[in-house]
Amino acid sequence: MIRAALLALPVAISALCVAPLAAQDVLPVQAAPSAGLSEERPDLYAMLQAMGIYELLTIIGMENIAGATDLEDSLFPGQGGAPWIAMVTQIHSADRMARLFEENFPIDALSPEQISDVTAFMQSDIGRQLVEGEVATRILFLDDATYDIATEQFMSAMDARDERLEILYELNEVNDYIERNVIGALNLRIAFFRGLDDGGAFDDGMGEDLMLDQVLGQQDEIRQTTVEWLFSYQLAAYADVSDDDLRTYIEFGRSDAGRAMNAALFAAFDGLLGVVSYEMGNGAATFIAGEDT
Repeated sequence: MIRAALLALPVAISALCVAPLAAQDVLPVQAAPSAGLSEERPDLYAMLQAMGIYELLTIIGMENIAGATDLEDSLFPGQGGAPWIAMVTQIHSADRMARLFEENFPIDALSPEQISDVTAFMQSDIGRQLVEGEVATRILFLDDATYDIATEQFMSAMDARDERLEILYELNEVNDYIERNVIGALNLRIAFFRGLDDGGAFDDGMGEDLMLDQVLGQQDEIRQTTVEWLFSYQLAAYADVSDDDLRTYIEFGRSDAGRAMNAALFAAFDGLLGVVSYEMGNGAATFIAGEDT
């Protein structure tokens, strides 16, 4: 179910919770509105709602807007200001994020029976606890100061050979979360470079081969960040979930419905974030070009 959506921008935008909090202890986030799926495919919309996807879309937009200043400082310091923030905010508007997600979701990837199975699981006591923990923890990502503490908690768990990590490792293996997120992050960086190139950020252009070389050179760093982010996040998000319930979740991931759901979610998020990353690069190129003149 998790789509970490790591590094949608070339600057890492990651921060995790200091300690696990119940969903009711976190400030509410207004879910992104459905762009039409609620009327066209109410069964699919109900499934996505049960999974907290529309809340997650809003949070991802908030993360990337919050990271826009760091991106400006890295690429065109002092040149963006309010116009840059306004552009980034427009790119990540809640209704637009929902529309792009729904447009990229392969609606025929799950059978009606699989949709029913996923919805039933997510609306069960176990499913609701999982979703509440994931959404609540992701909201806490917005506090950058918590990331180092969460990472330290993960490192401590590794040093102590915490058995919870073995369960989380199995969860990530079954759902291929690490590899999918690494590949996704590489593709998003390429999309960003294409946006920069098409926007005229490079005097002599930047060919696909050079883009690929630049991105693949970051692969080890991306993998390390992905592992660190994912396990730290899961330790916090599932802190109140029992080992038995997590194993039930793992078995659900092995089911036909779980596999179909996972593949469809990655396709939708990869499509959405690919568009956003390209537009961020293309928009940044405007300010970079202005800096050079």
